[in-house]
Formats: sequence, structure tokens, C-alpha cells
Amino acid sequence: MKNEYNMETTNNYVVTLGRQFGCGARDIGQMVAKMLGIEYYDKRLLLEAAKSSGVEPHIFEASDERTPKLFSSLWSFNIGFYSGALFAGDQPVKEDNVYQAQCQVMIDLAHKGPCLIVGRSADYILRNETNVISIFLHSSLEDRIKRIIKRGDCKTKKEAREMAIKQNKLRANYYDFYTDKHWGMSESYDLSIDCSKLGPEGTAQLIVDYVKTRLAAQNI
Repeated sequence: MKNEYNMETTNNYVVTLGRQFGCGARDIGQMVAKMLGIEYYDKRLLLEAAKSSGVEPHIFEASDERTPKLFSSLWSFNIGFYSGALFAGDQPVKEDNVYQAQCQVMIDLAHKGPCLIVGRSADYILRNETNVISIFLHSSLEDRIKRIIKRGDCKTKKEAREMAIKQNKLRANYYDFYTDKHWGMSESYDLSIDCSKLGPEGTAQLIVDYVKTRLAAQNI
């Protein structure tokens, strides 16, 4: 007899969404979380990390999906110098501490209850946790350019193209720096989906169906 998926009796699980810039992952992730009845974490994750570590939120925002070298350069440019550590009050905050605080928050959230986490190498950070379903979302460059312009990030196709390329490079560098896998490569994830084929709603439904099937197959 086929296993039936029952949300009320399901144990903790985490859905992680890696994504290309401009593919609509935020909207899709929110739809998936709502349909599954689980918590959603994107930028909110940074606030949770800041709260638990006592570090100002803007420090986490500055380092969000940036490699330490780039983060240092950006901070140095903004304040005119860089000494190897940021400061929260009188206490130095090293780059690795910022990353580790974010990692710990993800692990704590995974233990707290079912949730969906967008980006930030969550699939790798939670690799030793049980019941983690990793998904990567991508779409055609044309589709991403249209979405970037529509949401007001850029005004022209040229600007949108350059932004998409730049942001994806930053995300790839971050992921490849902190993991032993490669960002965007299908073998790095359980499922890779081209969002431009089904649209946001169709992609969200596909993810929900996949998650339910996985949970049922694992008797969760």
C-alpha cells in the first residue's frame, strides 16, 4: 500500500532552495512554504543570526553570500580601513564568526521544525542533518532579465543582464568557497528545475509534489 503523506504527523524536515538571481525563487519559496505549512527563511535568516549572536544586523547584510575576501574589500571601501575584524560594540567580529553564527542558526532552525531556507549554502551546511531536500532553481537569461526589470532592480536589458551575471558570480563564488561542491551543478542538489518552463505557480506545485513524494518514500 502506498505511503500517505500526513502533514500533522510529519517529523522535522528542511527544504533548501539554491537559485539563480532573477529566477523568482523568493516568490516560489514563499508559495511552497505556504502550501506545505512550514516556516520560510530568506533575509529573515540574517535577522535571526544577528539576534542570536548579538551582532548588528547590518554586518550580516554586508556579508550576505559574499566570500571573506570580497566582504573585507567592501567593508574597507565603506569605512576607509580594514583590520581583519569588524566590531560589535567593543568586541571584534571576524568574518568566520559571522558565517559560523549563520550556520548555527540554520542548524537550530532545522531542529526547531519543518522549514524552507533560501540560498546561503543551506544544503551544504545541513548536509549532516536528516530529511534535507535540496533544490536548485534556474531559468533562461531572457526570463531573468524580464523579471529583474519588472521588479525595478534595473531599467534596461543591458543593466539587468549585467546584474544577473554579477550576482550569480557572487553566489557561485560564495557557495564554492564554503563547500566542496559546485553552485548550480545538478549533481550538487536533489532536484534542479528550470522555472521558465512551468512559471512560478507551476514550479511551486512541482516542488510541493516532490517534497511530499520524498517524505512518503522515507516514511517520514
